[in-house]
Amino acid sequence: MNQTLAIGEVNTLRVERDTDFGLYLRAENFEEVLLPNIYVMEDEMPLGAEVQVFLYTDSEDRPVATTKFPYAKLGEFGYFTVVDYQRFGAFVNWGLPKDLFVPLSQQKCHFHIGSKYVLRVCLDKETGRLYGTHKIGKWLSKETEYLELNQKVNILVLSKTPLGHKVIVENQHEGMLFENEIFETLKVGDRKIAYVKKIRKDGKLDLSLQPIGKKQNADTFEEKVLEVLEEKEGFVALNSKSDAEEIMKVFSMSKKNFKRSVTALIASKQLQFSEGGIKAL
Repeated sequence: MNQTLAIGEVNTLRVERDTDFGLYLRAENFEEVLLPNIYVMEDEMPLGAEVQVFLYTDSEDRPVATTKFPYAKLGEFGYFTVVDYQRFGAFVNWGLPKDLFVPLSQQKCHFHIGSKYVLRVCLDKETGRLYGTHKIGKWLSKETEYLELNQKVNILVLSKTPLGHKVIVENQHEGMLFENEIFETLKVGDRKIAYVKKIRKDGKLDLSLQPIGKKQNADTFEEKVLEVLEEKEGFVALNSKSDAEEIMKVFSMSKKNFKRSVTALIASKQLQFSEGGIKAL
């Protein structure tokens, strides 16, 4: 159970008392917060039970609890749509009834309703309010000593560049996926699993969408071919002579890796050529 109420985070709190407006939940230090009736599940929330809720502030800056979780929590990055714009800032949909405010001072460019931006969720310590910032550079750390080569990491695609795609790694670091090593379509806001390929002296990371190493890559591509075949009911009308773009579109890999994987899977008797395509056995 949480020691104190933590705004912008998922809290584990105890059901303390029932009111006409909802349940009051408390932390170990006896701070209380209201969980409105709309989120109360009576069968699962008896007095004394511990429940997980997200805390934010309402329109009057009072802490409030919800069983709904936002697209990104405090300290995390997300890809949010602008739903309203005022002279003092913008509001973006982050998955909760109350939209996330992005002050004018935290916008790198003029926001437009309907447009989407990668933002970090921050907390104003003076007011206790959560806000979004488009100025993310100062929040990215260069302290990458804890990372290891080939370590699996979570990434968020930040932008397209001439070299490839710039990404945010584990909500903390800047990384790069190079264009000549990407064999699938990526869009800003996509969340992916990647692998650390190189830890640079400037604290930035070079990444790969496949595990590093020939054997690991081979296994990954073979698994991908089998996964696609399973999705396509065991048959795909593509083979080693098919167009490279069609192969990348269906299997998210280069023609070279596709041919290598198909050859290995045929040798292990997991698939065969059939009617101009490949068929799982």
